[in-house]
Amino acid sequence: MARDMTPVLKRCRVLGIEPGVMGLDKKSNRTSGTGRRKISEYGEQLREKQKAKFIYGVTEKPFRNYFKRAQKLKYGTTGENLMILLEQRLDNIVFRLGFARTRKEARQIVDHKMVLVNGKRVNIPSYLVSVGDKIEIKENKKTSQRLKDVLEATNGRLVPGWLESDRDNLTGSVKEIPSRDQIDVPVNEVQIVELYSK
Repeated sequence: MARDMTPVLKRCRVLGIEPGVMGLDKKSNRTSGTGRRKISEYGEQLREKQKAKFIYGVTEKPFRNYFKRAQKLKYGTTGENLMILLEQRLDNIVFRLGFARTRKEARQIVDHKMVLVNGKRVNIPSYLVSVGDKIEIKENKKTSQRLKDVLEATNGRLVPGWLESDRDNLTGSVKEIPSRDQIDVPVNEVQIVELYSK
């Protein structure tokens, strides 16, 4: 599988993303050199797509598939539907519930078969979670030192209103499909739609 090995802070700086969006509490003191030259309309659209792909850890082919699926949905605009689909990924929900420091770590937790959805083990990070689904960490993993460290690190993180979290029992559930207002990701999805419609 293709992996982006670029240092996260460097990539954040290039794309103009705050490291906090990625779940990092580090700060980069350097400034990006991209402010000196004017970016074309196409360049801005491409940057928005790269931002979304980087934040959610999705490569080009799956991202394009999400876009095609978003176009077919009957409700909402294509851009909003795309963001909602990305937000419904299992690895993202594990991150949002505070069971992982970053989405990469959440992906690893799902890969290592530590997560149950409605009582069944799911090890596919791109699994789309539905309304009413219950997400929990496997019983024998709840006492692991790794998870204790993660919970300590994510203690102050706010859980979005569309999710319900029980940190004591390491469980959570999806109350509703998120609206675009509830997704705090600095991506202009309209430009992504414009890019793909060319």
